[in-house]
Amino acid sequence: MTDRIEAFCYKGLSTERLDRFLVICLPEFSRARLQALISDGFVWVDGSPAKKSGQPLEAGAQIEVRIPPTQPTGLLAEAIPLDVIFENDDLLIVNKPAGMVVHPAAGHDHGTLVNAVLGHDPEIEGIGGEDRPGIVHRLDKDTSGLIVVAKNDAAMRWLQEQFRDRKVQKTYLALVDGAPPTPNGRVEAPIGRDPKERKKMAITAPAKGREAVSEYKTLEVFRKHTLLEFHPLTGRTHQIRLHCAFLNCPITGDTLYGNRHTTVELKRHFLHAYQLKVILPGEQKARIFEAPLPPELAALLDLLRNSS
Repeated sequence: MTDRIEAFCYKGLSTERLDRFLVICLPEFSRARLQALISDGFVWVDGSPAKKSGQPLEAGAQIEVRIPPTQPTGLLAEAIPLDVIFENDDLLIVNKPAGMVVHPAAGHDHGTLVNAVLGHDPEIEGIGGEDRPGIVHRLDKDTSGLIVVAKNDAAMRWLQEQFRDRKVQKTYLALVDGAPPTPNGRVEAPIGRDPKERKKMAITAPAKGREAVSEYKTLEVFRKHTLLEFHPLTGRTHQIRLHCAFLNCPITGDTLYGNRHTTVELKRHFLHAYQLKVILPGEQKARIFEAPLPPELAALLDLLRNSS
């Protein structure tokens, strides 16, 4: 296989960093992946190798990116059953169970969604150019529900653009301890790394975090809990969990951001990616996909209804 060559012209009115411009031009690649291409000499600006990732671009600059063929990742394909909600030649929509990590990482080198997807369709390996083949977005380990997996590079680019431009509507169901201050509302609270505990995220000052916006509405009220429908308008790590804690109604079972001692008999947090509204590659109208509540969450709601 030969290198894929992409050419772009920067037409901005002010200077821009090279890596930031390429993130816009090549959304299927992460910024880290593009910075690696720059440092490895695969990116040229006005006929010369780029000097650094932060190289400033002036209006009219000509950029050429040579993308080497994807190399095998060495990830293990595993025969793990998948709850496939929808599949075509471009993508999979999977109902991920709670407890499954999305992609391999330290301490999780097997049993992940990526391992299961490769077992389902080995040709997905390498899509996206990283060790996360086909993964367009993520869910926390203990969050269940819908997740989209691209099956080719064109679909990956299309779907990432849909998510980046906020054209995908995501709906989550969350049971919380207590109740929010208003039955329906909007939360605008920036999110960044917790300065005291780097493995956690936190609500931060605007200058230290990234914009995070969620909308919610109340579906059911119980004696000590409330069932909420959440619509995250941005896609920050742990966004809904943090925004619930910010509203003083943490997600039931969330021992990281909520009550350390769970208020019910539940071995996970009650957060489920229930619905996705998305325009599929090559189509004009959005489709809606749904995943029912897992049995343990549905049973808990029934218990709360009966006790109320």
